[in-house]
Amino acid sequence: MLTMDVSRRTVLRAAAAGGAGMGLAGTGLVTSGPAAPASASAGQRTGSTGPARKLRIAILLFDGVTAVDAIGPCEVLCRIPGAEVVTVGREAGRVRTDTGVLTLGVDHTLSQVRTADVLLVPGGNVRDVQADPETIRWIQRLHRHTTWTVSVCTGSLVLGAAGLLRGLPATTYWGLKAELAQFGATFVPSRFVEAGRIITAAGMSAGIDMSLHLAAKLAGDRIAQALQLVVEYDPQPPFDTGSPDKAGPELTSLALRLLRNSAAR
Repeated sequence: MLTMDVSRRTVLRAAAAGGAGMGLAGTGLVTSGPAAPASASAGQRTGSTGPARKLRIAILLFDGVTAVDAIGPCEVLCRIPGAEVVTVGREAGRVRTDTGVLTLGVDHTLSQVRTADVLLVPGGNVRDVQADPETIRWIQRLHRHTTWTVSVCTGSLVLGAAGLLRGLPATTYWGLKAELAQFGATFVPSRFVEAGRIITAAGMSAGIDMSLHLAAKLAGDRIAQALQLVVEYDPQPPFDTGSPDKAGPELTSLALRLLRNSAAR
């Protein structure tokens, strides 16, 4: 694993130096100075006389989070020029994912992160998060000043519990789409749904689609297209069963059983 990681870094450094075709500099990913503002949010980060400050992206983590909901978007968003990703939770330290297989690190407590340009709420076992007044109040406070507030999978149910989806179209994990209605939202069967400055993504892998869309909003299409190549997001699944409509009732039932069985105990 270490050899593979070092090799990849070597390749990326060579590309940045111009050793792979045009090099990353030719794409605009490498610049000689601060990233130029490519959107209203970037403009807000640049003063008329001062240097550009970093684009702060806050990712909420909690016990029971689905790993790919956070990691997939992070792999895209952390590479936006000028971006700073911070992980936030009730306590600093480690949280265990919904399957109980992995742990993720929380670097900042809720009280330490008072503002962010982007707030990302991943999904997973979100019941405790929905019922936690401190976390809900934190989401509400941050949302007042974010440029974008986004969710992946059942993270939309957390946004709903915070009162942010009332009267809006939204999406979530296919197995829990009916729950959006209790928060006054209208379910839309799309990979992601943009409603004002809120973007909700469907289940798990849809977070990567959403994050590329968000990257284009924040830094322009060219950067987002390059980031898609960086993460080599070129899905060619061996099966066409990625939605209940395509999978049919028997596989849908099996999927739900597998989901329940994989939950951490």
